[in-house]
Amino acid sequence: MNAIVAVIGGGYGGATVAKALDAEADVVLVEPKDAFVHAAGSLRALVRPDWAGNIFFPYDRLLTRGRVVRERAASVDAGGVTLASGRRIDADYVVLATGSAYPYPAKFDTDSTEEALGLLRDTHGELARAERVLISGAGPVGLELAGEIKAVWPEKRVTIVDPAPELLPGFAPGLREDLHRQLDGLGVELRLGTAPVTEPPAGPGRAEAFTVATTDGGKIGADIWFRAHGVRVHGGFLGAGLAEATTPAGHVRVDELLRVEGQERVYAVGDITDVAEAKMAGYAMRHAEVVARNVLAQIRGERPEAAYRPSAVPSVLLPLGPLGGVGQFPSPDGPLVLPAETVAEYKGNDLFTGRFVELFGTGAPASA
Repeated sequence: MNAIVAVIGGGYGGATVAKALDAEADVVLVEPKDAFVHAAGSLRALVRPDWAGNIFFPYDRLLTRGRVVRERAASVDAGGVTLASGRRIDADYVVLATGSAYPYPAKFDTDSTEEALGLLRDTHGELARAERVLISGAGPVGLELAGEIKAVWPEKRVTIVDPAPELLPGFAPGLREDLHRQLDGLGVELRLGTAPVTEPPAGPGRAEAFTVATTDGGKIGADIWFRAHGVRVHGGFLGAGLAEATTPAGHVRVDELLRVEGQERVYAVGDITDVAEAKMAGYAMRHAEVVARNVLAQIRGERPEAAYRPSAVPSVLLPLGPLGGVGQFPSPDGPLVLPAETVAEYKGNDLFTGRFVELFGTGAPASA
């Protein structure tokens, strides 16, 4: 009998580790959504609803031997998972891969592809009739949203506001200089070192003219706004023996093998881990590769030895629409800053949709 591996969550890390283990284990992927959502493409899906279908990938071709259980995990322990329905799935190994929540439109608060597509169409209509756009948050999501909006509607007035005094601190000065230059070229207004005193009266993504006071004594007027900050880890399902391994922020403490603290057969990948690095899809997929190697080693009766060590140099690929953007990779000589053309070639053109076509065995994506 093959070892049973319960993977909790079918996002970037969960889907990757489930696929990698499928040939040698009985994989049970627990995921309430009806399709994988490629969140890195959601901002383009907002401005290009005709392209939005490219970010949803059904799970039915992900696994050859394993199975996907469309339910929510109510409680997970070292011996398996109890589902919201009360059903129990016992497992020899458990992988926590539940990711995090983030404000729409970067992520969706629905398990239905149809509902998510409807929401995108509705918000697109609201955005299309707004002349002035306010984005609250100047991190990668807020910046990328501004670039996508400007790529489709260059005439719109886009303002980004953030209480931080500078963009992307910790990245190379050359990257930040190029980022400022490109944003200026797009006509994006940056209001750094300040924030709205109160939220605009209409909810995010709703077209309604407003003016808000800012903490520096100024004012900002816009017709629609979006929130691009506020990550929340999905970890409330952890049961006895696992909840004790969480940090005050809700992350799970892991060792260099990505095993949960105090556990031999429970691993974690992606946003839920306390690994000291940005919470990015690429890192979650690298976590998955390490965990798959360690679980397979244990299944074969070997000692798990694959270690994950975050880079001291942060990485980013930040498109500003299909043709612009900034990037940084670690190199032996320090941070390697990438020009806009390289960012577009690596990511901006298709936002990595082709990679997930291969992973999930679906048809080719439509052109971006």
